[in-house]
Amino acid sequence: MAKRSTIIAITAAVAVVAIGAVGAGFALAGSNSNDSAAGDQTTVTVRLWDEQVASAYEQSFAAFEAKNPTIKVDVTVVPWADYWTKLRTDIAGKSADDVFWVNNSYYADYADNGNLLNIDDALGTNAKDAWQPSVVDQFTRDGALWGVPQLSDAGIAVYYNTELLADAGIDPSSLENLTWSLDPATDTFLPVLKKLTKDGAGHTADEADFDAASVTQYGYNAGNDLQAMFLNYIGSNGGTFQDGDEFTFANPKTVEAFQYLTDLINRDHVAPSAADTNQNGDFSRDQFLHGKMALFQSGLYNLKNVADGASFDWGVASIPTGPAGRVSVTNGIVAAGNAASAHPAETQKVLEWLGSVDGNEFVGASGAAVPGVVAAQSAYTAVWEAQGVDTSKFFDVIANPTIPAPRGANFGAAYGAYGPILEDVFAARIPVAEGMQKAQDAANAALKK
Repeated sequence: MAKRSTIIAITAAVAVVAIGAVGAGFALAGSNSNDSAAGDQTTVTVRLWDEQVASAYEQSFAAFEAKNPTIKVDVTVVPWADYWTKLRTDIAGKSADDVFWVNNSYYADYADNGNLLNIDDALGTNAKDAWQPSVVDQFTRDGALWGVPQLSDAGIAVYYNTELLADAGIDPSSLENLTWSLDPATDTFLPVLKKLTKDGAGHTADEADFDAASVTQYGYNAGNDLQAMFLNYIGSNGGTFQDGDEFTFANPKTVEAFQYLTDLINRDHVAPSAADTNQNGDFSRDQFLHGKMALFQSGLYNLKNVADGASFDWGVASIPTGPAGRVSVTNGIVAAGNAASAHPAETQKVLEWLGSVDGNEFVGASGAAVPGVVAAQSAYTAVWEAQGVDTSKFFDVIANPTIPAPRGANFGAAYGAYGPILEDVFAARIPVAEGMQKAQDAANAALKK
């Protein structure tokens, strides 16, 4: 599954601006849904950004159409790089699909401006009892739910290359005991990363003659990745990303977390340069798949990529523990109903299907993602258990306290303001503390515009 099937792995500077309200409920105008030529079917369109889940949807909707012969469902995939810009434009022009995916970072603008169907009103307040509670909570705003849960990301873990660990004399089980800290006396994570990083001559990063300009094997994927990387470090250091809708990047614990991450890149050279990873979220994943990176921290959204693309033995370990413990972010994706759909009754039926076990289990059975419908999640775990893959580390970590995903109205504008500054921080073009204060100020100023 593509990396950007996650909720918040944001690597493109996409700013969502306020959309003009279209009024509460459905308006009988302005959808790109079309009646079929035969005249006895209504076409409902569904938009998402993930090819693998789209394939699962095709199977799901074939089953739906067999039960609902008067409704045809068309699935459209819009690449992540264009998704939010196109959605903003289409909603403003009343030409968006009847159902479309939204993530936690961007839905609030659309909910506040009347662009989304109130799911509690449409499907009943009891419908949410069948869905992943963490996803329901994320997409509840002003007492109402604004989408039908489709995917649940669980938490973040570390994929490892068994062969590279063996070459370095590292037992995979020892990864469970690693701790990161700015205090070298208590940091057991960095020494392992140095052993796993090599230059062109085969020297490791803990050797005096290591050449940082000719790295051929990286230990880790430290970088500007909100979901896989820095939110977890913030939480594991007792820092915060937001307080309510306000951004809090400059708090001391968050600054410390960013200092550690950027040191891994720019001081210790155990992770790729920000020149390679800023705005290229797939770079580290591909390095791992090509056997050029030993540890790849990510989520279940990359499990199928690793399973399909790795030609080496691999496994999964827990993320390192920080000064405040082992803390991860967890997220979800919902299917939102377009409040301007020309076919409200048919759109509601499609949403009901997507929120049912029968409709959502196709996603799990494909192995592409954890379904948002709780009773459908067993289909996902069964797929990976049959392949000998233990997914427990992704779920174990969220039994601990978690750090919230980004949220709030006008998040897109805030991201457009702070994103380039964080790129400068990771690229060492600006000192960490100074950059985090600058990013915080820019983000909060953008919220007020």
